[in-house]
Amino acid sequence: MSIYHVGILVGSLRKESYNKKIAQFILEQEESQFSYRIIDIGELPLYNQDFDDEGNPPASYNRFRQDVASLDAVLFITAEYNRSVPAVLKNAIDVGSRPYGKNKWDGKPAAVISSSVGAYGGFGANHHLRQSLVFVDLLTMQQPEAYLGEITTCLGTDGKVESQKTKDFLRSFKNAFEQWAERIIHTNGQD
Repeated sequence: MSIYHVGILVGSLRKESYNKKIAQFILEQEESQFSYRIIDIGELPLYNQDFDDEGNPPASYNRFRQDVASLDAVLFITAEYNRSVPAVLKNAIDVGSRPYGKNKWDGKPAAVISSSVGAYGGFGANHHLRQSLVFVDLLTMQQPEAYLGEITTCLGTDGKVESQKTKDFLRSFKNAFEQWAERIIHTNGQD
């Protein structure tokens, strides 16, 4: 049985990020042929095409691009900033898609989970992010969608996902994503 490598990109740098707590819950659910790991995006300098044009990209760009190339699938877990995607996440997408013609995201299955302290669950960020994912040719799962509203009510005092309803939903979402990813991987002959 093949092991599929899934990178989790968290769209928040905050130490106590709710999205990091969701990612941690996903990491703790490994009981399948999918191996998850968080890919750090906080150290990437803002994308500047001059780095690539001059043939001298930062070492962090090279490491990140190699990490993305090694993945079979990608899970984005993001906050919403001003009805959009956090800059750190958009920057990571840009770095991974460049230089032109060397897009590391190309054809990989993906999914998006968004959250917020408000009722809408990061709806704006989720859909804005999907626009960029289409352009870089990430094959993003359409259903089920994942918007975790009022995320603070889902976490316990220890910061872990505590709500049984949220746990059940995240497990169900993860299972759907894995089925989606496996189908895409097989269809693309990456297996």
